[in-house]
Amino acid sequence: MTKKTFDELLLEAIDEALASLGESAKQSIYFHLQNKFKVSKTEIPNHIKEFAEGLEKIFGVGAQFLEILIMKKLYERIGKPLEWSEDKEFIFVNYVDAARQSFRKASR
Repeated sequence: MTKKTFDELLLEAIDEALASLGESAKQSIYFHLQNKFKVSKTEIPNHIKEFAEGLEKIFGVGAQFLEILIMKKLYERIGKPLEWSEDKEFIFVNYVDAARQSFRKASR
């Protein structure tokens, strides 16, 4: 069994979080990200800021709930708990960067 890359784990986490909205909603979100925001599903790991901005334009403040769900799923996949406090500002891009660094350290 080959070890998955961080990008693969991130895409799986995003896919699972979006699937919680239903399959047709998930496909619709990917469609809008691709067509309106020029972020294809496979390119999300390389354009995480644009992905987050797209979610925020699609969902408004509701995007934060999806972003938190994505992070929970991602941290489950990399084998670390998501440490996040309700009173701390949640910045999705920063959490993805922290998860990526944590994954790299653990993979050495």
